[in-house]
Amino acid sequence: MLAMCQFFHIVDSMIMMPLGDIFMSTFDLTASQFSYLVSAYAIAAFFSCIFGIFYLDTFDRKRALAIIFGGFAIGTLCCSFANSYNVLLLLRLATGMFGGMLGALSLSIVSDLYPFHERGSAMGILMTGFSVASALGVPFALYLAADGDWHIPFFILGLACFIVWIGILILFPKMQNHLKELNKDRSAISILKSVLGDKNQVNALIAGFVLVLAHFLIIPFISPNLIKNVGISQMDITYQFLLGGLATIVSSPFIGKMVDKYGVMKVFISAMILSFIPTLLLTQMGTSSLYLTLIFTTSFFILATGRMIAPNTIITAAANSSNRGSFMSFKSAFQQLAIALSAFISGAIIYVNDDDKFVNYQYVGYLAIFFGLLSILLVRRIKVAKGN
Repeated sequence: MLAMCQFFHIVDSMIMMPLGDIFMSTFDLTASQFSYLVSAYAIAAFFSCIFGIFYLDTFDRKRALAIIFGGFAIGTLCCSFANSYNVLLLLRLATGMFGGMLGALSLSIVSDLYPFHERGSAMGILMTGFSVASALGVPFALYLAADGDWHIPFFILGLACFIVWIGILILFPKMQNHLKELNKDRSAISILKSVLGDKNQVNALIAGFVLVLAHFLIIPFISPNLIKNVGISQMDITYQFLLGGLATIVSSPFIGKMVDKYGVMKVFISAMILSFIPTLLLTQMGTSSLYLTLIFTTSFFILATGRMIAPNTIITAAANSSNRGSFMSFKSAFQQLAIALSAFISGAIIYVNDDDKFVNYQYVGYLAIFFGLLSILLVRRIKVAKGN
């Protein structure tokens, strides 16, 4: 059920980027304006996660999931009725208010259910929601948008989300064990102190923030760059997500098992260093064949997803169950802030020249590699908290 929630959440958030060329043409947007459209979701998610810090642990996990996913479904459906850039921007903000906490809640539930030595495999399975979204959801949504109208994918997504929401109400079990360990003092100062007063949790938050910067810097402009600079058609972009998603359906569970077998750092460092190769290739490509392009994009999918599984296994273990929801909300807030910041940074560096080509994308790639190296140093400092 969580993987299904992740599926629709990821499709909703990912669909904005491959549709970038359509949005830029339809609304006559600059690269910076498009980056605002991408980052609006993340900015709203950041503020909702701040709210979640103080209240997420006080709810039964099932009730929290039903409320958050229900709001997310409404926001996604409303996006299908947007008729201008400003309206769509506001609706993406509204959707992000709910979508931001989905990640925090999902990780909290997985951490409550699985001990640390089994959590890598669990994270790998949860990440299949991302993989299936890439392999099936995004290509289908892109096909509908390219063949018809960009409103249609959001309408179908919204309706499908309501079906999943009903499934949550009927099938998802109640989860209240964390309430037994909840601190009686729920003042704002006490909650903040439980996270920010713990050096290990602070280290985990900083590491997660830098990791997302490294991961997300090049992503918003991959598809628009492939269309403008490499010469790939809007319809061909669907193959990028189809092949990348199918590959990670296989690779994500495998990498999760490798984390449990060989340890976080060995798998993380290997995946991170190898991911620099497709990062450099994708950000410096000129006109190229579809075949070669898909090799690069599929490699990036596998390695970029893989480098997130290992560190998230130990980051989620930095807090114990009594304040795990608050910590995960902090983590998601920092993650959404990093996503918004990376979109702003890449949008500020990249511009479209007189030949309708993106310029300076390679510098975004270099910056992503720098943050990737920094994240390795930061993840090494995280320790597993008691009770994991």
